[in-house]
Amino acid sequence: MATAPRPRRPIRSATGAGLRETRYEQDSPSARGTHLPRRVLISASLCCLGLSAAAEPVLDTGLNSFGAPGLIDMPSALSRPDGQLALTASHFQNNQRTTLSFQVTPRLSGSFTYAHIDDLTRNGTVGELFDRSFSLHYRLADEGLWQPAFAIGLNDVLGTGVYRSEYLVATKTLTPALRVTGGIGWGRLAGVDSFTNPLGLIDDSFETREARDGNLGGEVELGEAFHGPAALFGGLEWQATDTLKFTLEYSSDDYPYEGESSFEYRSPVNVGVSYRPRPDLELSARYLYGSQLGLQASFFVDPTAARAPSGLEKAPPPVAVRSAAELGWPQDTSWAAAPARRDSIAMQAEQALRAQGIDLVGLVLDADRARVEIVNETYLQHPEAIGRSARAMTQVLPASVDRIEVVLVANGMPTSVTTLRRRDLEDLEFAFDNGWSSFARARFGDAPGPLAPLPGSYPRFEWDLGPYLTPSLFDPDGPLRADLGLELNTRYAPAPGLLFRGQLRKKVVGNLDETTRQSDSVLPRVRSDYNLYDTEADPRLTELTGAWFFRPGRDLYGRVSAGYLEPYFGGVSAELLWKPVASDFALGVEANYVAKRDYDMLFGFQDYEVATGHVSAYYEWDNGYFGQIDVGRYLAGDWGTTLTLERTFDNGWRVGAFATFTDVSFEDFGEGSFDKGITLTIPIGQITGQPDRDTYSTVLRPVQRDGGARLDVSDRLYDVVHDTHVPELQEGWGRFWR
Repeated sequence: MATAPRPRRPIRSATGAGLRETRYEQDSPSARGTHLPRRVLISASLCCLGLSAAAEPVLDTGLNSFGAPGLIDMPSALSRPDGQLALTASHFQNNQRTTLSFQVTPRLSGSFTYAHIDDLTRNGTVGELFDRSFSLHYRLADEGLWQPAFAIGLNDVLGTGVYRSEYLVATKTLTPALRVTGGIGWGRLAGVDSFTNPLGLIDDSFETREARDGNLGGEVELGEAFHGPAALFGGLEWQATDTLKFTLEYSSDDYPYEGESSFEYRSPVNVGVSYRPRPDLELSARYLYGSQLGLQASFFVDPTAARAPSGLEKAPPPVAVRSAAELGWPQDTSWAAAPARRDSIAMQAEQALRAQGIDLVGLVLDADRARVEIVNETYLQHPEAIGRSARAMTQVLPASVDRIEVVLVANGMPTSVTTLRRRDLEDLEFAFDNGWSSFARARFGDAPGPLAPLPGSYPRFEWDLGPYLTPSLFDPDGPLRADLGLELNTRYAPAPGLLFRGQLRKKVVGNLDETTRQSDSVLPRVRSDYNLYDTEADPRLTELTGAWFFRPGRDLYGRVSAGYLEPYFGGVSAELLWKPVASDFALGVEANYVAKRDYDMLFGFQDYEVATGHVSAYYEWDNGYFGQIDVGRYLAGDWGTTLTLERTFDNGWRVGAFATFTDVSFEDFGEGSFDKGITLTIPIGQITGQPDRDTYSTVLRPVQRDGGARLDVSDRLYDVVHDTHVPELQEGWGRFWR
């Protein structure tokens, strides 16, 4: 019998600068007949060419000393992989920089730099400077066969202006191991051999640039961007081996503030060598400006990759497939009228779900339907809990039950229901495309009615005792401070929707109380006197609250909280959220009346009270992007708006940025001009590989002031509800069969 020839599989290989060749795997010798010798020679030749091309090292995109895609100090027109995080630390002479960079989109990257300059000459004085700045880099065009890649960048957008500059840059790969970069810079990047701005041909105003040496920082001064004299910069990169790269750079930065006292500036030419022992680490040594040696280390993190990509959780239960006899007609439904049988099913269901790390809190049984109400505190993605719950229920439900409704419960509120046909589970468990097919056949909706709690499911009490770490990063007076100690957390839910929680901390070691910065704020000191809490509060009661969560109507969620709501304030908070289960859009309103807590952070209050609240709009885009706008009154009595943009990855990593603008002037706000920062959330399960919903979150602020300060109350409704709704369930449905 003849055997059908197998399809030829395309093989990709690099063939030169910007060129790629598609080759095809050769047929097996048995199918070649008399042409075997010729085809063997051709195949061998192609293999040799492929091995030769593969043997030539291929350039990676490095980061410059400011954490942006670039050479040594200068930028390039390239980008890092989409979504990648990088931490860069560089040092030479009296200059140290630490940068957190994020590839926000495939083309846009952002960097937050904390710089320490021992001797800085500015405004006629010499002194030490701790500087915080933001930078943006956008790739305008991709590299083609003849066309270089092009990018535009803004440095020190919100800082004090020490590094303020702009650039246009082009990069071209000449061979897989050799790359050239050239660009034109303005501002600080126009310090060497500058010339008249060519943009002056468009408008004469581009030829001059106003000197801005203010010390507040935080002001967006795009009116001066790309103005004033310009200068050229460029460089070469050569990948000598897979791990070793050499860089030659002509820098247009003459270090106008640092060069006079920090180091001796002799030449604009820099040379460097980079060593990459593994994909997530790059070490560099440089000879800078004809006089100094410099070192740099860059650490790369891919939020889309997990330490244990498939997870280390135990295997899920199989679907119990009903026999043809059990599916025959008529079906036996007598069990539905037998209380003892129903109680037995409920007990078995509770045990089966507990074995999967899922709490069964409610169960409704009909002859052909089962509604399972669960609390998922184990799996980061709720679809994994839904899938395991449905499969576990097939093990205990009578054959007549063909519809399984899995209701997700959050803080005692039913938030959504996923309806699955048991027949679909049986048909799709081992199907080729069972993930997408199961999502297409599932039905989603708002959770029906109140909970039907099982006996013994309430009250619920949880507690844990463990370490805590409270870092203070990039403080204006020091790069790193932290406290380490023990933390006791308790949660008590006497009934569905009622939740009492507390947190008590005892410091063991740390230096947060060593800060000497005193608040000079002209606003009510709602945040800027944080060091007084760090000095006097030990032990500290950071939270002690009671909250009621409820469903006032379809697509509506409510919360009322009272107590010591956060470390600095206590009082009453109420919130209402409108969020349809299948919608990417939500609206919320929150009102609070709070008083400032005593510095010992125990039970007393100070004499400052304030009414505060916000109207909030939330929206989720594709690819994990999320936006939020909050409009209202803040803790210092100021009115304004907070803009937040985040990107959430399927494995739980979140990276975001926010900025708050209120009716407080930049001068009254003080250093930094307005409140802004970067947020980072790391899922614990991505580090351990174990199923875990816990996360570690931190906020990187250039400086903490009083303007734009919002109450930090726990369990805001959008955070409680949104990941149980369809947009998030769809993003994580790939784990339904895990």
